[in-house]
Amino acid sequence: MPVHYLVQGAARAPTVILAGSLGSTLSMWDRQVEALTEHFRVVRYDARGHGSSPVPPGPYSIDDLADDLAALQDTVGAPRAHIVGLSLGGMAAIRLAAREPARVDRLVLACTAAAMGPPKAWAERAAAVRAQGPGALADAVTGRWLTGGYRREHPADVALLVSMIASTAAEGYASCCTAIEHMDLRADLAQITAPTLVIGGRDDPSITVADQQQLAAAVQGARLRIVDRAAHLASFEQPDVVNALLIDHLTAAAT
Repeated sequence: MPVHYLVQGAARAPTVILAGSLGSTLSMWDRQVEALTEHFRVVRYDARGHGSSPVPPGPYSIDDLADDLAALQDTVGAPRAHIVGLSLGGMAAIRLAAREPARVDRLVLACTAAAMGPPKAWAERAAAVRAQGPGALADAVTGRWLTGGYRREHPADVALLVSMIASTAAEGYASCCTAIEHMDLRADLAQITAPTLVIGGRDDPSITVADQQQLAAAVQGARLRIVDRAAHLASFEQPDVVNALLIDHLTAAAT
């Protein structure tokens, strides 16, 4: 399915595609663009059911999201690209990297997991969103996205993210919850051949350091970096640290 996207940076630079979190739009990557466009052609997009992308009727699957990512690569003329996926975007990236390894040059999996239970919790979240809209969950979600200290010191940023979540189409948000509910990509991890960096937030309540350690151990040759003073949206809360990690990994010479 065609998704809404934005391309920035030199046309002949290597392409990096940024795939974002459940409840986000491509603007969640605003703090990465300046640094990354010094080295890359940067493509960021709204997942199906989010932002300005179409909202097809659900349920969705992780394969649907991986299909959208592959189709976007073809649309922007980058059938092989670096992929950076955070949370839901990381799940789509895992599936694509395992299923179609020729599409992925280097891979970054940030604050994400190959399985994220219990399934009942995701079914309940989907039902709540369909009944009340994503806005009803926005405060709780930002409580997981950002550390308490950051939320207290940056209320305008919190308001921005709350608005982003609340503006997500209920059907799109709920259908992506269903994709996570039924997802189990653990067998895919051993199939990933792209050089992989796993990034975790030290204070992420959704995906713990132990979870990130297990993810990195399951991908052959993967490196793990834990970002201090960061929760689930580490790229937003600690952009300078994350940007340096991204550039280091994505510009490294092949070994």
